[in-house]
Amino acid sequence: MDAMQISRTGLDVEWQRLQVIAQNLANVNTSRTASGEPVRAMRLVSAPKIRFADLVAAKSGTPGPKGVEVIGLEAMPTGLRRVYEPGDPQADADGFVSYPNIDHAGEMTLLIKTSRAYEANLTAMNIAHQMYSRALELGQRS
Repeated sequence: MDAMQISRTGLDVEWQRLQVIAQNLANVNTSRTASGEPVRAMRLVSAPKIRFADLVAAKSGTPGPKGVEVIGLEAMPTGLRRVYEPGDPQADADGFVSYPNIDHAGEMTLLIKTSRAYEANLTAMNIAHQMYSRALELGQRS
């Protein structure tokens, strides 16, 4: 069942990444958070649960790959986009409102890439399920 568990970790990570991307797209025109801070675009950081070098150096009998996990969220270094809107209550003394500098096309590209990774993990999970089912059928015949 390791293959299914590994695919499950990939599904969890890609689902969380999709949520972060959707949040970035939803906040393209949002100037402030509820706490009053400027909105910053975020990126989900993920990594394998066990480093590849550790797997290669491991002795026999040690656990194999365990999938991926979320390391955390980090703010994108894109900064803020300042727009001259002197009538906006969020405007500073010079009349500028700060919005997150989010590249809409880049976010959509990442959204498609992430959804493809999600689909690949789902396909791998379905294939593993089929393999286990066939193995059970073979066991019933003998």
